[in-house]
Amino acid sequence: MLEMPFRTHGRTAGVGLFRHIAGDLPWHAASMRTTKRRLTKLAFALYSLGLGASAGAQTMPLQTGRGAPQQRAATAVDTRWKESFDAFAAADLQQAPQTGGVLFVGSSSIRLWDDLETQFDKMPVIKRGFGGSRMLDVAAHVEQLVLPYKPRLIVVYAGDNDLAEGRTPQQVLDSFAEFVERVRAELPHTRIAYLSIKPSPSRAALMPQAMQANALIAGYSANTPNLDFIDIYSRMLDADGKPRTDLYSADALHMNPAGYAIWKSTITPHLLPQQPQAAGLNAAALRKTASAPPAP
Repeated sequence: MLEMPFRTHGRTAGVGLFRHIAGDLPWHAASMRTTKRRLTKLAFALYSLGLGASAGAQTMPLQTGRGAPQQRAATAVDTRWKESFDAFAAADLQQAPQTGGVLFVGSSSIRLWDDLETQFDKMPVIKRGFGGSRMLDVAAHVEQLVLPYKPRLIVVYAGDNDLAEGRTPQQVLDSFAEFVERVRAELPHTRIAYLSIKPSPSRAALMPQAMQANALIAGYSANTPNLDFIDIYSRMLDADGKPRTDLYSADALHMNPAGYAIWKSTITPHLLPQQPQAAGLNAAALRKTASAPPAP
């Protein structure tokens, strides 16, 4: 579906132009390519007459495939992350990152990881975390966050904030699948590793949803080539299956150095090529965890 918010002025001209270009559009399957070409011509013509989106309006790009979101603002007009993206651009101008490295993207758990760039010995690392972001946002901004760096490996942490805002585990999976598809369209040989959603004490009520989202993404990863799932969830639980409070800062949401030490030790083996069997074992373990009842 092509969405174009119309201004009220010039409507008569727009309707006439629609009839001239679109004509009697054939909607049967054999003529869909012709229809798409006509609609594309129509869109450009309407915009040239000033009948398209007004300045600053948000439009929805045509999306297909499993990861297509129902609602997502166009990257060019999404200003919520402008400060973060401006900072990334300034850092790139000051020192251009090395291509072929390891790119960490995601929410504040990535942004607040001190000295992440030097945590992994002799391995070029780029940190592109922006606080408050969701998996939905990471998928929407692949062009800024990923493509300029041409990494050999992307480590993603996002989904925590999606669940906190009421999105479902299935929606988190769909957003991650969209991220994978958009990266693979431009960088087909880049590996992607998903860091499982962590069990934060302040979000203990969301642990069942976090386990379900982790299990869904683990299963998807096990069946998708060149895709890894990294389970940090189970390593951040105590003997009773509850979040380890000693791994978190005072807000009980963001991690302290002890929490990041667990992340580092868990992530390090995945920075080298992983055997497909290992990914499958991770997925099976997460499915078993998700099916178990939460600790009282």
